[in-house]
Amino acid sequence: MARVSREEKQRTHAAIVATAARLFREHGLAGVGVADVMSAAGLTHGGFYRHFASKDALIAAAFAQAVEEATAALAAADGAAARQAALLRYVDVYLSREHVDRPSTGCPLAALGGEARHAAPETADAAAAGMDRAIARVARCLPAGQARLTKARCLMSLLVGAITIARLSRDATDREAILAAAREDALRIVAP
Repeated sequence: MARVSREEKQRTHAAIVATAARLFREHGLAGVGVADVMSAAGLTHGGFYRHFASKDALIAAAFAQAVEEATAALAAADGAAARQAALLRYVDVYLSREHVDRPSTGCPLAALGGEARHAAPETADAAAAGMDRAIARVARCLPAGQARLTKARCLMSLLVGAITIARLSRDATDREAILAAAREDALRIVAP
């Protein structure tokens, strides 16, 4: 049997995590099994344990990657003007109809936050760490000042809550009104 190179193992690991991040956000933590992830990644179930000790370890990795992807532009922005522009784009994308309609590619806090807090400690810890990372990245993009962290917490609460409520609404007009109201309040925080 041919040995798998370190690079190939890393690529396979990354594919599993990316697939899991998408599926968990789309179907929930309980709605996706290890076999589902491996099959969607084009792999066999048997290879899972060469990469992860448990489903909870996979969830933790998937959550971390999803937060990283969602906030990468905030982390990369350099300079006050670039950070504010990145944060304005983040708010715009976050409070979009596409984000409401496609949880599989959106923020894991909005898609899985409520479910994650009831999960195994490893999963709950990963969700809390993801929340902390997202808040820290938002905070670094806000104008300097004492209330920066408080404003970042408020903004993330507003964003996650708006998407959660919009996803619960069955009325398209109501969803748009929720997003518009949240955008108005978010802009007061971002660009007072």
